[in-house]
Amino acid sequence: MLQPPDKRPYRNIAAVLTSMHAKERVIGPILRDELGLIVGLATGVDTDRFGAFSREVARTGSQLDAARAKIAAGFDAAPLARVGLASEGSFGPHPYIPFLAIGRELVLMVDRESGLELTGYDASPDTNFGQVVARDVEAAFAFAQRIGFPEHGLIVIGCSDEQPAPEVMLDKQIADAAALEAAVLNAVRLCGAAFVETDMRAHRNPTRMAAIARATRDLARRFHSRCPHCGHRGFDVTERLPGLPCAWCGEPTRVIMAEGLMCRSCGHSEQRPVATVPTADPGLCEACNP
Repeated sequence: MLQPPDKRPYRNIAAVLTSMHAKERVIGPILRDELGLIVGLATGVDTDRFGAFSREVARTGSQLDAARAKIAAGFDAAPLARVGLASEGSFGPHPYIPFLAIGRELVLMVDRESGLELTGYDASPDTNFGQVVARDVEAAFAFAQRIGFPEHGLIVIGCSDEQPAPEVMLDKQIADAAALEAAVLNAVRLCGAAFVETDMRAHRNPTRMAAIARATRDLARRFHSRCPHCGHRGFDVTERLPGLPCAWCGEPTRVIMAEGLMCRSCGHSEQRPVATVPTADPGLCEACNP
């Protein structure tokens, strides 16, 4: 009798994750359950050299560039590993909604035996990314309460013209209210104000850790999505196509009507309708509601 194909083709195969911020807590169990990978850490790799949220080192290149560099360092540390893993986050203002922050997470997997490279993504306003210029301890504590301190960490930085000045003062070892007060007072003494911001390192930010988990599940989903033409893994959405017609005038709108999927191996592409209604609300039409 033919056996069904193994849905976990990496069963008991070791993968090396390049991280020093406890991301294995969420990445490891998901990829073990979904793919069979046994995830271990790359030892002796300082991932801050690829960019640090606390500003000691600026990231060069894109999120994907940084993740690839981390995996290369992981393979150097574990030369016998077949699979490399890394994640990279980015945070900033929402591109369309004023006063709202957005977090973007990327989890990258590379199988150097097969040449497979797959990426999982998560983009969400569910982030506590934020900053405040505090001229006294009370302002800093009000911000800390809003972002969920001490479960979510804080970093206190020197301040110059209301901008962070880490060359003057930087404290990211803040575990409790007493340490926060001491760091803020020190920054105020040196600079007249403290630049206080959320610690976006994964091990100090449970909200970010949840986003990394979502990106890892997206990676697993993409792994199981095969091209209908050649069977290559990672057949997934590469573009979203606007143009749903207006219910009043019939002109195309910016409302998404379909998704385009493409195989990175053979180039096969398809379009998949996503609109649940045949026409768009006229309020979203630039002709009817300029």
